[in-house]
Amino acid sequence: MSVTGQEIVKVVEALAPRWLAEAWDNSGWQVGDPGARVDKVLLALDVDHTVAKEALEKKAQLIICHHPLLMKGIKSIRLDDPQGVLLADLIQNNIGVYAVHTNLDSAADGVNALLAERMGLTDLEVLQPAAGERYNKLVVFVPVEQVEAVSEAMARAGAGHIGNYCHCTFRTQGTGTFYPLAGARPFIGQPGQLAKVDEIRLETIVPVSKVSAVLQAMLSAHPYEEVAYDLYPLENRSGSLGLGRVGVLEEALGFADLVIKVKEVLGLTTARVGGSMWKEVRRIAVCGGSGAELWPVAAAKGAEVFITGDIKYHTAQDMLAAGLNFIDAGHFATEYFMIPELQNKLAETCRQRGWAVDFLTTKRQSDPFTYL
Repeated sequence: MSVTGQEIVKVVEALAPRWLAEAWDNSGWQVGDPGARVDKVLLALDVDHTVAKEALEKKAQLIICHHPLLMKGIKSIRLDDPQGVLLADLIQNNIGVYAVHTNLDSAADGVNALLAERMGLTDLEVLQPAAGERYNKLVVFVPVEQVEAVSEAMARAGAGHIGNYCHCTFRTQGTGTFYPLAGARPFIGQPGQLAKVDEIRLETIVPVSKVSAVLQAMLSAHPYEEVAYDLYPLENRSGSLGLGRVGVLEEALGFADLVIKVKEVLGLTTARVGGSMWKEVRRIAVCGGSGAELWPVAAAKGAEVFITGDIKYHTAQDMLAAGLNFIDAGHFATEYFMIPELQNKLAETCRQRGWAVDFLTTKRQSDPFTYL
């Protein structure tokens, strides 16, 4: 069964919802037609000329990348400019590009969650919670006999999820009244007669992104011709997802041994580190990519070591002055391991849906830095 790029993107966004992306980010479609048919996808950390050429050679119609191709506003596409040539090649060859960036960093099974898992950390908490998706409260009035069917339909569509709990509702029983006018076809009662019905006031919360689907499910399951419901905006947001993770090792390690562990886990031959090599450490913070600016948060949460990439000179000095050891494992190494994981997740979902889509990982991308 062939599918469109947009259908594949919906699978991506189920793993890494768009609302998790930072405000400054440009996750999402970068180039191409979301409605174009796709049977082969190339996954990469970045999109450059070599990756674009690889996609063309392998006949991939879509590239899913981590880092956005377009982060700043562009005012022209010129063929005497490297980025202009890259964009023109992608467009001329009908190759779409979709970026899943900070939303994948912050996702429940994203970059930072997996990095913490590979480091063997437990008792995890988010380093910097995402702003969080907005919620609405949905209230609907349902006859007592039909309340379970309506509640279940709403839950299946995404309502009533709070943390690790689902099917969260509150129910109050009362009496509903209505007077069917001429032309009405009431489920209960007769036109021209006042009806009094035992009803349940069913309340639940709904993420804003799922309001449409939940309302459709509710209306389909509800027996009434005209459904009475209320939708209220809420100020509370979810704080269980976000950038970075903080956790503890099963047993304390000497910092030198932790450095060895990080290098083994991420396949590194070298790493930039700071702090006493003899220090016993157990509480560790991680943030894939360029997360150095979050070191004060890591320190405030009691971390003894911060593992990230792209640490600058003065930032390193500040961390050491605060007593926080660090391991700069590089931007590439602290993120690229997610690409094969994403490949597996997307391939399995598409297989379950009967979609004939091949997911490939680039063979022509490596860390831009060479350590001699």
